[in-house]
Amino acid sequence: MIYLHCFSSLSVWSSFLTLVLFLTPTALALSPQFLPCQVQKPTGVSPLEGCPAGTIYVSANASDQFASFTKVQDAVESLTDDGKLAVILIGEGQYFETVNITRSSPLTILGQLPSSYSSVPISTPFANASQPNLVQIFNTVFVENGIDDAASAVLTVAPNGAAALIGAGTTGAPAQDAFGNVDFKMYNVDVQNRASLTFAISQALATDISYANASFYGCGFASFQDTWYTGKNASTYVVDSVIFGQTDYLFGFGTAWFQNVILAARGCGGGTAAWKGTNSSLTERVLCYGAYIADSKMIRSPDANATLNITDDCYLGRPWNDWAVTVYLNTFMEDIIQPAGWEPFDSARPTIMNTTFYAEYNSTGPGGDTSNRIPIEHLLTAEQAEDFTVDSVFLEHPSWIDYDYLY
Repeated sequence: MIYLHCFSSLSVWSSFLTLVLFLTPTALALSPQFLPCQVQKPTGVSPLEGCPAGTIYVSANASDQFASFTKVQDAVESLTDDGKLAVILIGEGQYFETVNITRSSPLTILGQLPSSYSSVPISTPFANASQPNLVQIFNTVFVENGIDDAASAVLTVAPNGAAALIGAGTTGAPAQDAFGNVDFKMYNVDVQNRASLTFAISQALATDISYANASFYGCGFASFQDTWYTGKNASTYVVDSVIFGQTDYLFGFGTAWFQNVILAARGCGGGTAAWKGTNSSLTERVLCYGAYIADSKMIRSPDANATLNITDDCYLGRPWNDWAVTVYLNTFMEDIIQPAGWEPFDSARPTIMNTTFYAEYNSTGPGGDTSNRIPIEHLLTAEQAEDFTVDSVFLEHPSWIDYDYLY
């Protein structure tokens, strides 16, 4: 199997390939570490009770006596880059802004949760495509007049503007030497680019994570085209979250692991995942770049447009360049997936080259029938699937992932 040199023969976690994703609001997966901080407190009680010392509180309510800021970006800019962990708690509300994280020191952003969650058993996934988080950060920025796609991102985690750039063509923006946040975490926050709700547009990113390590827990990400971007030299881990999109709504250059996520298709266009790989001319740190979707669901979004009344209309992915890597493991697929699974990028590149690596293991549901997939795809055996773990694709046991988050 090509590209297998990336993967050592690590044993998989005993439950890795047996988890099942349920959509239920009765029992939620949350962070045991941060739940006492996140749950809303009674009137008159500081929302910072139960929070780590030094936590900064942001509230959309300008009259909130406990809040230090009304904008998330203002709270981020107040931090010194001192090598220490900083924690920001965001109160319930909608925040019309963009958030730009250039800080290299660890940063954790927490979204407030209803007080009732303190008594909910932690036993099943939190993610629900029909139920948004209490905290929503949004903007209405889209790509126009030749600007770089990065300018449309609602959340950017990158060391500087040059590193955040996406660029055009099959190799994208020039590689950078800088590295940004070493450990960025976000819990229970929705990041939305709402431009497509108003304008007939193209790219409108929710995230741009480049030259950084970032993980997300119980979050939501919404747009139509290019919702999620894991850029060059970036490592991202998303668990128990919902990603809404229509066209190439997972795209990138780096290494992205999506665990127990809901991929909610608002329509069909391009591929679900449009990845760019790297060749020897690039100097990226991450060798096992690609998109890895494990123990997840691909569904019609509750707000899907009329095109999703047509079955078999969406593709699993298309190669943004000839080194693309995308792997689906134990993923349930509704009847929105084309039987062929994958499509060429466009008419200018009508062939999927054998330097790509497209693979599936144990896809289920009406869209998970692999009998008519394209010949170039790898249908993995159980033994081969065991080579694809978090540790093997990141080439380490990442210290920046919260393994205590239960789902």
